[in-house]
Amino acid sequence: MRTIKQLRRKKGISQTQLAEIVGVSLRTVQNYEKKNANIPTKNLSKIAAYFDLSIPELYLQEEHETYAEQKAFIKHGCIFYPMEDNKHHVLTPLVLVERQKNYIESLEETRLGNSPYKTGFIIDFLEDDPLKAFEVSGNSMNDGSINAIPNKAIVLGVKKRKESFAKENNIMINKSYVLVCKDRVMCKKVTGFDDSKKTIRCNNLNESPEFQDFDLALDEVLEIFRIVKKQL
Repeated sequence: MRTIKQLRRKKGISQTQLAEIVGVSLRTVQNYEKKNANIPTKNLSKIAAYFDLSIPELYLQEEHETYAEQKAFIKHGCIFYPMEDNKHHVLTPLVLVERQKNYIESLEETRLGNSPYKTGFIIDFLEDDPLKAFEVSGNSMNDGSINAIPNKAIVLGVKKRKESFAKENNIMINKSYVLVCKDRVMCKKVTGFDDSKKTIRCNNLNESPEFQDFDLALDEVLEIFRIVKKQL
């Protein structure tokens, strides 16, 4: 990572000194400072801690180095880096499974839904609505097809208003969503909307008996994100 060299020089230490801190050889540190270096997580943690950074912050600085010559812009907490062919590399907030409870609590307190992590996607569209990434828990959406969203997949979602199910029913249904509820975060396909009851029909792609479809009251939903990309 070239950013390690930059941080080391700002700190005023040599490669030999950094090698002693991490517990590796001088040659290893020299390799670590190259572009696209493969650094074991335990050693990357030591390096990040020494520079008072987290691992995601190290990678974020590396991304900034890579795209320094491009005119990046920030929108809804996401960083967009223009690429060729009308594509963008976007760094978006990421909600990990282990952080879902914290995310819901921050959402209920501030309506911001804070997350300390970010992840990257290559996109060929720009939305006016906010983007956010979520780690999926469970295999209820894993049917083995091209549309499957298996356990631990990372999905990118575009935030939508709950009222859209009533106003734009035909457009909103039969698509996969991340549903941020008061007690959990779910990934489901929405197949219908009952305007009289204000409920949405949640469908599981996995047809195993333990995964049953159900109706969910919109009042229980804090946020809705339509899934537009996924990483397995």
